[in-house]
Amino acid sequence: MTSIFESALGDDFARLSPMMQKRFGVGLDSGYACVGTGTMSRIRRGHWWVVPFLHIGKLRNILIPDVGEDVPFTIENFPYRDPLGRETVTFVREYRVRRKPSRFDATMILSNGRILDYLGTHQHLAVDLDLRVEDDGSLRLTSNAQRFYEGRFIAFPFPMLFSGRAELHERFDDEAGVYRIKMEVRNRMFGFLFGYEGEFHCEFPEASDAPERLKPIRHEGRV
Repeated sequence: MTSIFESALGDDFARLSPMMQKRFGVGLDSGYACVGTGTMSRIRRGHWWVVPFLHIGKLRNILIPDVGEDVPFTIENFPYRDPLGRETVTFVREYRVRRKPSRFDATMILSNGRILDYLGTHQHLAVDLDLRVEDDGSLRLTSNAQRFYEGRFIAFPFPMLFSGRAELHERFDDEAGVYRIKMEVRNRMFGFLFGYEGEFHCEFPEASDAPERLKPIRHEGRV
């Protein structure tokens, strides 16, 4: 009875702080979800030439071109079994910089003992994640190799020259009683692309399936 993150981290999962274990313990066996509500103290992006790149990513909820301070956001982690029989956890973030919210869609599975992150409404990008538990009980996620899938016949390693590596650090602040998150995406040639930092509180409602609004339009079978 382990979550996909516990399976990926092995014994290191026990080194996470108790509230981080609760948050990343979401799974079909656990029977609960994690719904976070908070504020991004800052959402920022790189130089002007990265803006078209971010707008292209927004079309499928892969990247966000918005910037702002004190931005309300939610993150919803629900477990479900996808049509291919794989246990999946949603990581759907929604930001309200303008009247119409922006959304970042991600769904994660366990593949060959590691977390695989599908990005976007159609799971076009499959991204390998490296996980590391820090000495303070926090978790650091770093994106690695990426593959692009479209239709039955299009599949290729996505060139990192046209993408970015994301590093996300998340911890629970026991004194303040909040989760704190910081993420940056960088490209080896263009430098900083996008990033945010903020804090949120979590609720853990009972759940054995994800709402349809959080699931991708298309599930990709290739890893």
